[in-house]
Amino acid sequence: MIRLIRKSKISNLRKSQPDRSFNMSRIRGEDTRPEMWLRKRLHALGFRYRLHDKRLPGKPDLVFPRHHAVVFINGCFWHMHQCRYFQFPASSQTKGRGPDWWREKLIGNRQRDLENHEKLRELGWRVLVLWECALPIKGRGKLPEDNVVTTVSDWLQSESHYLEVPAPDSLLI
Repeated sequence: MIRLIRKSKISNLRKSQPDRSFNMSRIRGEDTRPEMWLRKRLHALGFRYRLHDKRLPGKPDLVFPRHHAVVFINGCFWHMHQCRYFQFPASSQTKGRGPDWWREKLIGNRQRDLENHEKLRELGWRVLVLWECALPIKGRGKLPEDNVVTTVSDWLQSESHYLEVPAPDSLLI
């Protein structure tokens, strides 16, 4: 069976460097779909939060001052989650950005995340990391919507200092 690639996908591969750069500049770091999904549901449950507080290490996505808790909603690729959605890029069309460059970049992102989590805990903040693969967006999520929201809500009201959803030992690769 021959798999056809739509013309638009082929033209995407052949974009000039300025066009690719423009497209990459449009990738958002704030107000992403997973973030908006969780914000909407937590707000409906009565939770109030601040967004992207620059005064805290790592600029958490959601800050719950009343619960002294922060939530990071991480993309599996950019933060090296060990799930089926993460894989190191094999190559790159951009000069100087081969596999070694990507490996360094992504490992650096992960190391910075861990350092920021530690700094937050030292400051007395509780940390929750919610991975993109757990969210039922685009039919990709592993966990039912109610389970994710209940888990986050229960954690916010608990005294637990750290939680990762899904838990590292529950990954289905």
